[in-house]
Amino acid sequence: MVKNFIEELRWRGLLQDSMPGVDVHLSKGPQKGYIGFDPTADSLHVGNLVQIMILVHFQRCGHKPIALVGGATGMVGDPSGKSAERNLLDEDALRHNQACIKAQLERFLDFGNATNPAELVNNYDWFKDMGFLQFIREVGKHITVNYMMAKDSVKNRLETGLSFTEFSYQLVQGFDFYWLHKHQQCSLQMGGSDQWGNITTGAELIRRMEGGDAFAITTPLLTKSDGTKFGKSEGGNIWLDAKRTSPYKFYQFWLNVTDTEAERFIKTFTVLDQAEVEVLIAEHAKAPHQRSLQKALAADITQRTHGEIELLSAIQASEVLFGKGDADALATLDEQQWLDVFEGVPQAEVARATLDSGVGIIEFLADSTGFLASKGEAKRALKEGSIAVNRSKVGEDHIVKSDDLMGGKFLLLQRGKKNYFLVKVTV
Repeated sequence: MVKNFIEELRWRGLLQDSMPGVDVHLSKGPQKGYIGFDPTADSLHVGNLVQIMILVHFQRCGHKPIALVGGATGMVGDPSGKSAERNLLDEDALRHNQACIKAQLERFLDFGNATNPAELVNNYDWFKDMGFLQFIREVGKHITVNYMMAKDSVKNRLETGLSFTEFSYQLVQGFDFYWLHKHQQCSLQMGGSDQWGNITTGAELIRRMEGGDAFAITTPLLTKSDGTKFGKSEGGNIWLDAKRTSPYKFYQFWLNVTDTEAERFIKTFTVLDQAEVEVLIAEHAKAPHQRSLQKALAADITQRTHGEIELLSAIQASEVLFGKGDADALATLDEQQWLDVFEGVPQAEVARATLDSGVGIIEFLADSTGFLASKGEAKRALKEGSIAVNRSKVGEDHIVKSDDLMGGKFLLLQRGKKNYFLVKVTV
């Protein structure tokens, strides 16, 4: 049974604004709808995931999703939600970014579906041959300056300054909707609530230039429980590209959301149905300390974004951090995972020559690394049996050698269950 798209968004908490009649329009049969993505970076980030999932739900409800990569609008810059004008990229950089974005979208959308395949379009393809005079004659004359000035994306920038380039953005985006409506019978544009002004300008252009049905839907802007923008962390954006954000860090981002966030995000970022979600939430409520909801969320999104192998690797690396893995588990970590897992843990560098000749554990703990304050403290800790090297308990007679290195570069020192220290070897 084909699901009702509007109802699907509503129970997931993903419906903010909608134009009258959109639900009736969608009930008439499969429709085409699009969302635009900004190609100013060679990777999307988790802030884009809301809109990606909107297209996923749209396709699962039997409709045809169109992902528009703004090769032309990326050269202009959208002022919506921005306090200053952005740097503009050249065509080569934008083309590269578009190719990278398509590869990421293919992990979520089905471009080979026999009945309603997803499609990727680039608005540069219909703007590249359009001259300025043609644009202002054929498009600009249909929308008044008063209409454009009333949009929040413009009003919010009047005090700080808004270039003509950014002022014209809503007309350019509006023409996208018109072009897709005319040439691909696309009747719906979707986006975040900050895009409402740009989207409705497109619907108005369609009405004035050729008539016909055109509708708009927006989703709430997703923020974390502390009010910060979703997708931002202390280190910046959480990217979908593994080179920018490792699968381990990506997994940890979702694993560390609050219970309240997890309840919202499991609805937003998975395709689990309402009954499955309610079961997960109820099970989590019985034992919140086990973080079962966060684990289900993190596993689902990491698998979809990076694949099953990277998910299992991220889970294993997470277990290492919390003391559930032995020396064999440590040996499975690659160099990036060592740095990710033990980021923030006290660290020291030791020359390889020191380990090649061997060094006593007491001297190593105190003088070589500074992990413990003195040789006396090192002796006491060793007598207590609280010192481990690479998860294996050692005594006062232990000699640290290069053979102990994990991956040829790392040693993990530990006092008790939670006191970690990472040693990195230099040439």
